[in-house]
Amino acid sequence: MKKRILMLGAGFMQGVAIRCAKTRGWEVIAVDGNPHAVCRSLADRFEPIDLKDKESLAAFARKLQHSVGLNGVFTAATDFSASVAWVAQTCGLPGHSYEAALNASDKLRMRSCFAQAGVPSPACIGVDRKSRSTVVAEIEKKGIDFPVVVKPVDNMGARGCRKVDRPVELNAALDDAIRYSRSGTAILEEFMDGPEFSIEALVYDDEIHLTGLADRHIFFPPYFIEMGHTMPTAFSAEQMAPLIAVFKNGIRALGLSYGAAKGDMKLTPKGPMIGEIAGRLSGGYMSGWTFPYASGIDLTGAALDLAVGDRPQNLRPTRSWVSAERAWISIPGIIGSVSGYEAAKSLPYVRDVFPRLQPGDTVDFPRNNVEKCGNCLASAPERDAAVFAAEEACRKIFLRMLPNNPATEAFLSGRISDDGSFPPSVFPVSLSEIQSQYTCIHFDSIEIPVPSNIIPLLDTATDWQGRTLRNALEDACRLESGLISIFKKNDGKSPDLYWKALLRGGIQGIIYIHDNEKT
Repeated sequence: MKKRILMLGAGFMQGVAIRCAKTRGWEVIAVDGNPHAVCRSLADRFEPIDLKDKESLAAFARKLQHSVGLNGVFTAATDFSASVAWVAQTCGLPGHSYEAALNASDKLRMRSCFAQAGVPSPACIGVDRKSRSTVVAEIEKKGIDFPVVVKPVDNMGARGCRKVDRPVELNAALDDAIRYSRSGTAILEEFMDGPEFSIEALVYDDEIHLTGLADRHIFFPPYFIEMGHTMPTAFSAEQMAPLIAVFKNGIRALGLSYGAAKGDMKLTPKGPMIGEIAGRLSGGYMSGWTFPYASGIDLTGAALDLAVGDRPQNLRPTRSWVSAERAWISIPGIIGSVSGYEAAKSLPYVRDVFPRLQPGDTVDFPRNNVEKCGNCLASAPERDAAVFAAEEACRKIFLRMLPNNPATEAFLSGRISDDGSFPPSVFPVSLSEIQSQYTCIHFDSIEIPVPSNIIPLLDTATDWQGRTLRNALEDACRLESGLISIFKKNDGKSPDLYWKALLRGGIQGIIYIHDNEKT
């Protein structure tokens, strides 16, 4: 008899699971609060139901059970694993218990479970609108030192999450965290230093089956922007063994007993510590893309099997490759045009190029992981080849900004923040370092006068995408040939404005200035 599964979420990230279930010959009924969800048409049936409304979801699932039958309920890469667990528990379907799912969804409950079980994770306190006036006294009482991390108790994608170095920064951070929290509650916790990892597991037969471990690449403090991940980790098995043990203890502490589990972990000077553990497959292209690219294992399919009560098959890797995902980002403004997608896709080992934005969209420097411009995925037999392919693909993509935009002007001038430190400059070079003395340097087949004190940085300073200053100038001149005459002019008009735009805003900045001059 054909299996039937209820899919919570019909967005892009759930498309993999919907397609996977369909290839198994299952019927997929998808629900999403967005009636225009991008993957709704992939399902056999779609219903617009708010994924936070667990009672309506359960009522719909019971109706399906009684009318046509229902074998399981599932989600991937959403915040709503607790809704999945509620529906499963209410309808007697396979899955984590609702209590365990709540433990893995609310970060305060999570920290409490870890503390009771002696599983290492940061000391913390909860903060809401009523208690925020006493927050400094509370963290002093608990012995939590700055820097700290403030984030919502119940959100994902680093929304509303930031590092706070001083008490004076707390109010702004709490505003963001509480605004992004569905319950209006933030968590303030110790900052964990050290490399970060994502771990995937499937839990069944009273065992935790580790399925994947990736290095996460986090940048741009005080926020935590994941510019990509690489799977498998570059760390040794000996280094990862204690981290994996802590992850498994964390799963047990939360009570997750049947289904997927994913962890964000850090290897700190104090040893392995848990950032969080969720009762679902990961997002960020890991479970649905880079994991199977690296190992050949259909992790989504294995998790779907669990959701309908079947034991997963074929969890042994069929290949030992490396897969890398990298993001591209932008200076603030409005996108006028985009180029380079085909060049990125044509690179050896590149598997996917996923843009999030298009011409006409407003873009800002990301403060969370849903505000990036897009992602490139690559896989190769060797780590260096996979990483280079993903990063080079991002470098091929160019977003040309519309001229005369206040947000772009403010960014290029450095007026965004009080101290000018965030958003950071594309190149980590002080704008005041430009000197009026110039030396001619050959770029490709042309000769361009360069500020003498910038010359030592041409091959050492790199931009957000890993492009050197020399490469950025060459690429900018290829994209906009009019820049060559600007640099070679000697009519008393200083090109300092263009150099400052290049250092502050990279290729986008210097071409933006050129476009402004033309208008």
